[in-house]
Amino acid sequence: MKLLTYKTNETESRLGFLHNNQVIDMEDFGEISNFPLPSTMLELIDMGYELVEELNDMVAETDQKLLDEIAYEIGEVIFLAPIPKPRKNIIGIGLNYTEHVAESARTLDTSNELPQQPIIFSKPPTTVTATNTEILLNRKLTNQLDWEVELAVVISKKGKYVSKADAMDYVFGYTIINDISARDCRRSGQWIVSKGQDTFAPMGPILVTKDEIENPHNLNLSLTVNGIEKQNSNTKLMLFNINDLIEDLSTVFTLEAGDIIATGTPAGVGAGRNPQEWLKDGDVVKCTVEGIGSIVNTVKEIAP
Repeated sequence: MKLLTYKTNETESRLGFLHNNQVIDMEDFGEISNFPLPSTMLELIDMGYELVEELNDMVAETDQKLLDEIAYEIGEVIFLAPIPKPRKNIIGIGLNYTEHVAESARTLDTSNELPQQPIIFSKPPTTVTATNTEILLNRKLTNQLDWEVELAVVISKKGKYVSKADAMDYVFGYTIINDISARDCRRSGQWIVSKGQDTFAPMGPILVTKDEIENPHNLNLSLTVNGIEKQNSNTKLMLFNINDLIEDLSTVFTLEAGDIIATGTPAGVGAGRNPQEWLKDGDVVKCTVEGIGSIVNTVKEIAP
């Protein structure tokens, strides 16, 4: 399913899904199907991935006229982040593409040796923002605002010491994250100030359940700034794939339903360019991942 969190001029945040180029409200669909359904993404994930198959069958068996009665046209809704307020920090993976390791070593004083284990950091829930919103640039904190397109994985259920072979059983679906980074805000090698400022995790536009993505390790991903391409790669080039990451992370700490893993970015970030490029007020950043769509955000300089 292609799931989304949305609102309209008349409603607050709601859960829905895309069907025949329309937005179907999940709770309303439950009512016409006599099958109680939730109004938030996290509640849906908590009900278990098995529900997705049931929902697909229910939708296929429902008369389109009934769906039309509870549907919105896509242009009528405002897309929110699929999980607007995660329960925990987003789990970030650093230096997970070979060429990004090389460019970071040249310009960000990181090691030029390929990591032997995943490099883990986190982004607070307050970093999350939706497509068509603003990325805030606080000049009191940074003059080196950078972009990073990433495939994000959403976990379906609690897992500890998960093997690589079983890892995909713990995936609910996928979305896009732009891991915005303030390159001049690292503190003694720690990244959370660089990665964790408000609005530094644009996410969306939808959450695609894993049955819709045949192979998450062969997806094109790209990023443009003001229409000019900056990143273009494929998830097959990840050093540690999703199976590797879930095995490693679940060894370190328990993964839980609704957890989000941003799997790393390929080469082409602003810090790695010659000369270096930084985002400025008014810049428009577009991130695209095959099979999911695109998110678009505009940089807004603020004066706190």
